[in-house]
Amino acid sequence: MTLTHDDPEVASRASAATFDEVLAELAERRDEFREQRYVSPEFVSRLKELGLYRAATPEQFGGETMPPADFLKAIERISTVDGSTGWVASFGSQLVYLGSLPLESQAELYADGPDVVFAGALFPIGQATPTERGFTVNGRWKFASGCMAADTICVGIPGDDSTSGKPRGALMPPHRLEIIQEWDVVGMQGTGSFDLVARDVEVDREWTFIRGGESVVDEPLYRYPAITYAAQSLSVVSAGVARAALDFAEEVGSGRASITGAPKLVDRAYYRAGIAEAEAALRSARAYFYEAADEAWETLVGGGLVSDGQNAHLRLSAAHLARVSADVVHKIVSLSGTAAIYRDHPLPALLGDALVPQEHAFLSPAMYDAAGAVFMGQPATVPAFR
Repeated sequence: MTLTHDDPEVASRASAATFDEVLAELAERRDEFREQRYVSPEFVSRLKELGLYRAATPEQFGGETMPPADFLKAIERISTVDGSTGWVASFGSQLVYLGSLPLESQAELYADGPDVVFAGALFPIGQATPTERGFTVNGRWKFASGCMAADTICVGIPGDDSTSGKPRGALMPPHRLEIIQEWDVVGMQGTGSFDLVARDVEVDREWTFIRGGESVVDEPLYRYPAITYAAQSLSVVSAGVARAALDFAEEVGSGRASITGAPKLVDRAYYRAGIAEAEAALRSARAYFYEAADEAWETLVGGGLVSDGQNAHLRLSAAHLARVSADVVHKIVSLSGTAAIYRDHPLPALLGDALVPQEHAFLSPAMYDAAGAVFMGQPATVPAFR
């Protein structure tokens, strides 16, 4: 019998090989991306080949829905090689953010194919002067991760009475914006999280949407809480970075001899115990994270809706994973001795990458309070919790 790529087993092996090839290329280019401060567009095209930028495209426009846990595991795997690239790839999930964009506009957005690279810079809220057709947009926005390779970019503009006070997002092609390459940071150096500037850009009302508004796409993934999914997609980058640090500590760092003649790290009880504690902490937080994602998805594909309690677990597990991951990398650095203080050592870069996700507003310590309030039957204590 002749096997073709129509056979699921062969297709799976081919997909795995492609993923491995992309990761091998990433390992060779991650320093390049950090130095230039963004992931090159041609490499983002390689990520498209993995299906990451059609995983959240509506199926009616050619998307190939990937269950959230599967997508998140792919981002985690990329982040184990390079956190910045994992961060940029994670935005493949955020097309669900556009669920309240008019269907006609979505049809036009995906007219050339389902692999659309999205970037957004939502704060500070810009100016939007109403016109007959829409808005004249002006402003400067920060943190436009992945904008150098984006096919479409969203900027934040004010809401009004028609949006119940919720802000709007305005979509526009990248060439209508100026990209200011200001990004001098200690971690996630290659994300290209540059500033965007709009000067009297005309945006039709049909290319704006209410952020957090009701989706017009009737598919399970578009009933998954959009902001929550964004939070998960950013958090899981931390887990990949922490995994890289642990792999280094176990496979490489454990064999290092001390310049003082002291026992190798692997021969020190505190080092072995510390690494074991870090493994337990990361695996526990990761298990909670994926358990919550799987439970919510099973509810949706079964025809239900994600409950407030389920959403609280999604938000809590995401914030918790980011913090535990950062703690794990910090612990490994503290166990690793003077070698880890050198700039050419792998751990300082991993530590910088691990520190960044937990600082994102979606993953702040306030999520613990908000989740606790929901668990006890109270309203969430932060806005945009779901």
